[in-house]
Amino acid sequence: MSNQALSRPRFNAPEPERGSKAALKIEARTAPLLSGKVSEIPDASFGWAMRLCGLAVVALLGLIVYQLVVGSTLSWHAFGWKFFGQSEWNPVSDQYGALPFIFGTIVSSLLALVIAVPLSLGVAVFITEMCPIGLRGILSFTTELLAAIPSVVYGLWAIFVLVPVLREYVQPFLATTLGWTGLFSGPPYGIGMLAAGVILAIMILPIISSITREVLTVVPQHQREAVLALGATRWEMIRMGVLRNARAGIVGAIILGLGRALGETMAVTMVIGNRPEIAKSLFAPGYTMASVLANEFTEATGDLYLSALIEIGLALFFVTIVVNALARLMVWSVTRGQPARSLA
Repeated sequence: MSNQALSRPRFNAPEPERGSKAALKIEARTAPLLSGKVSEIPDASFGWAMRLCGLAVVALLGLIVYQLVVGSTLSWHAFGWKFFGQSEWNPVSDQYGALPFIFGTIVSSLLALVIAVPLSLGVAVFITEMCPIGLRGILSFTTELLAAIPSVVYGLWAIFVLVPVLREYVQPFLATTLGWTGLFSGPPYGIGMLAAGVILAIMILPIISSITREVLTVVPQHQREAVLALGATRWEMIRMGVLRNARAGIVGAIILGLGRALGETMAVTMVIGNRPEIAKSLFAPGYTMASVLANEFTEATGDLYLSALIEIGLALFFVTIVVNALARLMVWSVTRGQPARSLA
């Protein structure tokens, strides 16, 4: 490079005049965000307010547990652990046992899972892996909209639509083909454990489906590409590259749906039959822990009667808390630190 080029003066852009629009923009861009002395009182007040909000939730939970424990003391002293193993429920003679309600809660919830889990997994896999992009948002919104319907509306729909269908078509068919198992025997009334399981399956379907879809979206894309590069089909890619990596989160979604099924009240109360007995047939009426609380709490006149109902509520509370905590832990073990892919 010649000396003339080195000695050539450089071109400098003219500085904007003070007061012009360009100067105002530069000054605004370089001015500090906060000028002057800043008080620490608002920041400290905000921090303490947030701490109080967090502690309020813990205090509310502790208050609920305390009230349930105090209210169930009389029943606990009268029956002890035998309360959960006795089948007799007779308020007239003050004999109470929670076994029929525990049985009804477990059977109806497991039946709901048997029906809802395959359908929920199919919906989640279709939306995340096979659905056209233009329809993913619509199907996702439609599925999650089922969770916004009140349970009493589900119960009314079950009474006027589901129960007649079960009584006239489904239960006679099951009794003819599978009646030899003993699970589908007896008169087809429509109302019973089968109806409760079906309505619960419809109610927990959006929960399991939405959480499963969220878990599937955080599976790394390179897992899918690697399986396809090895010559796998789409089904093999979904089975080995997606579902296998998301199995812990899927189990967590199923357990979370189980927690919703365990605590469901109104819809189950309207179709289960509300009879405290243990029957092998799914056509027979039953009772759940939530249903007996909704039905008999306002009718409990004796202290021991009321205490027995509160003890059932305490047991249901602890079961629901444990199930939901386990589900959250399993979902977190899959989704932690992994950003979700967009469904749009």
